[in-house]
Amino acid sequence: MKKTIIFIAGLTLIMVGLSAQSENHGVWTPDNGDGTYKNPVIYQDFSDPDVVKVGDDFYLTASSFNCFPGLPVLHSKDLVNWQLVNYALPRFPDNAFDKPQHGNGVWAPSIRWHNGVFYIYWGDPDRGIYMIKTTNPEGEWSDPVLVKKAMGNIDACPLWDEDGKMYLVHAFARSRAGVKHLLQIHELSPEGDKVIDDGTIVFDGKPKHPTMEGPKLYKRNGYYYIFAPAGGVSTGWQVVMRSRNIFGPYEDRIVMAQGNTNINGPHQGGYVELDNGDGWFMHFQDQGVYGRVVYLQPVKWVKDWPVIGSDDDKDGVGEPVLVHKKPKIKGDFKITSLPVNDDFNDGYGLQWQWHANFYNNWYSTTDREGYLRLKSLFVREYMLNLWEAPNLFLQKFPAPVFTATAKVDFAGLRENERAGLVVMGYNIFTLEVEKRKGQYRIKNTASIEARRSNPEKVVETAGVNVSEIYLRVAVKNGGESSFYYSIDGETFLPLGESVMASEGMWIGAKVGLFAIAEKELGLKGYIDVDEFIVE
Repeated sequence: MKKTIIFIAGLTLIMVGLSAQSENHGVWTPDNGDGTYKNPVIYQDFSDPDVVKVGDDFYLTASSFNCFPGLPVLHSKDLVNWQLVNYALPRFPDNAFDKPQHGNGVWAPSIRWHNGVFYIYWGDPDRGIYMIKTTNPEGEWSDPVLVKKAMGNIDACPLWDEDGKMYLVHAFARSRAGVKHLLQIHELSPEGDKVIDDGTIVFDGKPKHPTMEGPKLYKRNGYYYIFAPAGGVSTGWQVVMRSRNIFGPYEDRIVMAQGNTNINGPHQGGYVELDNGDGWFMHFQDQGVYGRVVYLQPVKWVKDWPVIGSDDDKDGVGEPVLVHKKPKIKGDFKITSLPVNDDFNDGYGLQWQWHANFYNNWYSTTDREGYLRLKSLFVREYMLNLWEAPNLFLQKFPAPVFTATAKVDFAGLRENERAGLVVMGYNIFTLEVEKRKGQYRIKNTASIEARRSNPEKVVETAGVNVSEIYLRVAVKNGGESSFYYSIDGETFLPLGESVMASEGMWIGAKVGLFAIAEKELGLKGYIDVDEFIVE
C-alpha cells in the first residue's frame, strides 16, 4: 500500500504519493457518506488545533511538543476529510532538543494567511514566541524567528488590522510565569517578526474564568474577538471576549460548555467562516490515552456573539455535537483518513515522528530496498527504561480499537542490543527481541511510571530460531493492550499480560519501533522493518 511518504535529507521534506492516501479509508472515518459527519473528525492526538481558510482550501496545525518533525500541517477541502501533508518544523535548531524534553517545545500554534504568505506562531514556554512562514504550506517553511524572548509566554496568535498594524495575543504558563489567568496583546513590527511595545494585559480571567489559555484573535463586524478556553483542559469551557478597541476593555461570554454531553472540556481551537457566512469551530477533547482528538462544531452568530455547537435550550451556551450535517461547500470530496500503514517502499510515511530532534544516521530507507532500517543507538541517559531515548520511531494511537503489527528482520542485530515494538506513554511497554549467543529471544517488558526512573521488568520471554518475526499489539477501548508474536504471520501467540497504555506529557500514547545498543563502544547493529500495518 502506498502512503504519503517523506524523505528526510537535512531539513528538506519531499512528499511523494499523496494521491494514494485518498483511497485509504483507514481505521477512523468521520465522513458518514450521507451528507453528515461524526465527531471527532480527527481521532488522533492533534492537540491545540488551529485552522485557516485560504480560497477553497483549509489548513490545520497543532502542538507537537518535543516530537519531531514538528508542527504538522493538515489539509482539507470540506473540514471533515483531512490529509496530513507536511511538517512545518522538520527539527528544532536548538540542540537542547536532541534529548527528549517531554511536554516542552512547541505549544499551541496558530496558523494564518496574509497577502499570499502563510504564518505559524507558537509559544515555547522556556524560550518565547516564535514565527515561521511560507508561500506554500505543503513545501518548505522558513527557519524559526524568535519574536519575543520570554519565559512562560505561550499560545500566540496574530491579527492584521485594516489600518496596516499587526497585533499578537498570548497567554501565560503558570509553571514559568507564575500566572495563568491573564491575556496580553502586543503590537508587532510590520513584518511580524518582533514585538514593538511592552504589551497590554487585556483580560483577567479571575475569578470566573481561571486558567485562560489558547487565545485566538479575530475581527468581525467592527469587533475584536478573542476566543479562548477557560477552566482547564478536562473540565473547562469556551469563552469569547469582544471589544471595539484592540486593547479593550473586553466583555466576555461563555459560548460552549460540556453541558449534558460526554465531551469534557471542550477545549481550545480555531474559527473559520465559509464564503456563505457559515461559521465553524475546530477544537479538541482530551481523551487521555488517545490524546487530544479534534472535533468540528457549527457556529451561529446571534447579535454579534457566537454560539458554538447546539443550543437546544436557547440560553446562548452551546453544547458539542456528535453528528451533524457537513459544511455547505460545493464539490464532491473523497472520503479520506490519515495515514497509518507503511510498507517503506519509498521512504517512510508522514505519520511517523521521533521523540526528539533526529539525525539521518539513525535510519536508512535505501540500505535495503523496501525496508526501513533502524540502527541501534547508544543512549547515555538510557539506564532503566526508554523514557530518555530520543530514537523512538512512533505514531499516534489512531482509533479507540486497533491492532498494530510490525514485520521485522532481526538478523542485523548484534549482541547486547535490543529492538522491537514499543507502546509509549508514562507507562512504557515493549515486545522486543535481543540476540544472545546467536539465538533470538522475545521479551515482553513493562516500566510503570517510566518518567520516575522506574526500571523495566521482564514479564515473559520466548525463544525462536528465526530472525524474521511479526510483533503485534492489540488495543481495546480504553487503552488495554495485549502483545503477540508470530513467525509465519498467521498464528500469533500471546506474550505477557494485558496492560493499560497511558498518555504521556501533554500527548496521547504512541506506538512504534526502537533499536537500542547497551554498549557505547564497538560496531552497532540494526533491524530491518518490512511493514507496519494498523487495522
